[in-house]
Amino acid sequence: MVGRYRGVVIEGMHQIGEVADAVGLSLRTIRHYEEEGLVPPSGRSAGGFRLYTDDDVDRLRLVKQMKPLDFSLEEMRELLELRNRLAAGAGGQEQAGLVERLELFAVAAEQRCETLHEQLDAAQAMAQTLRRETRRHRPLVRR
Repeated sequence: MVGRYRGVVIEGMHQIGEVADAVGLSLRTIRHYEEEGLVPPSGRSAGGFRLYTDDDVDRLRLVKQMKPLDFSLEEMRELLELRNRLAAGAGGQEQAGLVERLELFAVAAEQRCETLHEQLDAAQAMAQTLRRETRRHRPLVRR
């Protein structure tokens, strides 16, 4: 993505509207995540517009993915910080601890996905039951 500010191309920086379109979040949601300290913009234009890097956009995508898995804002914050520290090249004992914590997040995400699959299966079964009832009662309505 290449951002634009008053017609000037800003390489690697994106205004909030572009980011919202790219990620599929509202401007309000992105501002909320900024207020919560999850994804602050990396900069501001001379006019005060929020500017986001590609890394910021990736962080927003991750937050969006965590939302349906019912991760709390604190858990989101912790995972984002954990990933930052891993990307910065933590070493030795710290690296091992970070990877272990990342594994716990992976397990939690998998468990939450399983719960969502079970809920979806139950919802689909209910929809099928209602469809069968609709077909069974439809001939009575036409009489």
